[in-house]
Amino acid sequence: MIDPRETLIATARDMQAAGLNRGTAGNLSQREGDGFYITPTGMAYAGLTVDDIPWLAFDGALKGPSTSLRTGRRQPSSEWRFHRDLYLSRDDIGAVLHAHSPFAVSLACLRRDIPPFHYMIARFGGDSIRCADYALFGTAELSAAALTAMRERKGCLLANHGLLVTGRDLAEALALAVELEELCEQYWRACQLGDPVLLDAAEMAAVLEKFAGYGQQSGQPA
Repeated sequence: MIDPRETLIATARDMQAAGLNRGTAGNLSQREGDGFYITPTGMAYAGLTVDDIPWLAFDGALKGPSTSLRTGRRQPSSEWRFHRDLYLSRDDIGAVLHAHSPFAVSLACLRRDIPPFHYMIARFGGDSIRCADYALFGTAELSAAALTAMRERKGCLLANHGLLVTGRDLAEALALAVELEELCEQYWRACQLGDPVLLDAAEMAAVLEKFAGYGQQSGQPA
């Protein structure tokens, strides 16, 4: 059986390979029992080992979820609060990813929502990608702002900061982060040429309905 910490480390390294992060920026977690594993603060992903990955209980105390799983010797990411609060707020979340990818950061520094310029916006659960209000990193205020922006969504921007996505597992979280960064780049490029033509409410409602079965391999083709 693969240690979930190994999968977490591999996915964290994939974040850098995909261009979502450089250095020690960003953080990643996955739900495990009544808590979650999370990348440690201030450490490069390339050198991580399983003993570096802390497990954080939902009550905020560091401890192992069982006698067979170790605590980890490092402190958790400074952003552990919004990871914990997202897990507590929604049972559908199995992984949380935060990145400082360049195009997402560029739009986040403008504190700009991403409107429905492309139908793939619906992939994140609504007709826009919201930008959360600014708050100091690692604070309860930032967590509250993130939860507001993530209501009924799988992704958002954090003002003057970066992107945040959730998934049912690490693979989906990474895929969504890559997709969100791509949408940020496409929107940024379109804005260089003029004002993008936006899909209207009815058009986005039709897309959202079709996305209800998106990516599912069972049943008949849509």
